[in-house]
Amino acid sequence: MDARTIIAGVRDGKGLPAKSAKWFADGLASGDVTDAQAGAFAMAVYLNGLSEEERVGWTCAMRDSGRVLQWNLPGPVIDKHSTGGIGDSTSLLLAPALAACGACVPMISGRGLGHTGGTLDKLEAIPGYRCDVTIEELNRLVAEIGCAIVGASADIAPADRRLYGIRDVTGTVESIDLITASILSKKLAAGLEALILDVKVGSGAFMKNMDRAEALARSLVDTANGAGCKTAALITDMDQPLASSAGNALEVLEVMETLTGVAVNQALWDVTVALGGEALALAGLAEDAGEGADQIEEALESGRAAETFGRMVAALGGPTDFVERYPDRLPAAPVLFDVTAEADGFIAEIDGEALGHAVVHLGGGRLRGGDRINPSVGLSEIMPIGEPVEAGEAIVRIHAANPGDAEKAREVVLAAIRITPDEPDEPPLIHQRIG
Repeated sequence: MDARTIIAGVRDGKGLPAKSAKWFADGLASGDVTDAQAGAFAMAVYLNGLSEEERVGWTCAMRDSGRVLQWNLPGPVIDKHSTGGIGDSTSLLLAPALAACGACVPMISGRGLGHTGGTLDKLEAIPGYRCDVTIEELNRLVAEIGCAIVGASADIAPADRRLYGIRDVTGTVESIDLITASILSKKLAAGLEALILDVKVGSGAFMKNMDRAEALARSLVDTANGAGCKTAALITDMDQPLASSAGNALEVLEVMETLTGVAVNQALWDVTVALGGEALALAGLAEDAGEGADQIEEALESGRAAETFGRMVAALGGPTDFVERYPDRLPAAPVLFDVTAEADGFIAEIDGEALGHAVVHLGGGRLRGGDRINPSVGLSEIMPIGEPVEAGEAIVRIHAANPGDAEKAREVVLAAIRITPDEPDEPPLIHQRIG
């Protein structure tokens, strides 16, 4: 067996047998497969696709290219994955809420990708928070606290680590087969019993239309279940930011206000509760998603989720009094600038991707790998679609490192938000359940 034969088989529509998938994934991890061969393989998959059976086989081969975790924990091991959006900080609410309901949540998360924010970048806005831990430490933390949100170690799905960068430079990022295997190889390597997926659709998502979002959701759900992990997906709206803030410290601030009941963001709350209800039902901790949602709401309303979050932050190196003193502990940008409406009317349309890029260019994301992030910058008080406004009224507040950056962001924000005289229809928060 060799790379050339495997690539030719996929190219010529002969498929990808399980043995070939394993050989190629192991070769990606070991370096026996060259970058040129990896790129040719990705293009062959992009052009011809994989059958459902082949997609399961390829995903499992990617999973098995590194370490597959096994747990000794007091409850079912479950997790959540989002395909990425703007102002989407549900992981920070959901992990402690699930833990407060008896689940064990070793949430292995990632950093920002393109215009979308990353969970680890948000948590690192908390002074001292440490995302890199050993598997043994992760096991101990989850056993003691119920959850820990950390980064993946280098031995988790190394084949995906290799292929991920190659897809970016070979024009094959959009392949649903490759996206599915990339996402699930890492999640399945985490040894999960159940997984809930949040597939975003809209202007701020990677999937801009419902057909693509539904295709990805079905691929993810069918593949994960085929690999033995109980999985369902919700397709949720990203035609506007989920929360009213976008930017690392600003999103953590909004999460803490929601966790502590100071100022609950209803959209953020509703998506978290819906995802959590599905996860608890999948894990057997609730009779159905409705009962699970009630449990998640109780965990949030009672303060048990906030307490769990505080214990997690302290255990991972953050302030021991973070829940009580979070406004003082989070970094703040020196320049605040309000973007104001240029006419009376209603917020009718928001280009979420443009707002995401504005945050990146303020310093809140990476233009290149290795760029340092300024956790304090971003956007807050983003008016939602359907909100009435008057000329001169603030529609977004910019948090910037200097006036020049604020002015550049102002131009982007104004172009990204359309105001019309007529009140628009508001998009539904949750479009569909798959699985």
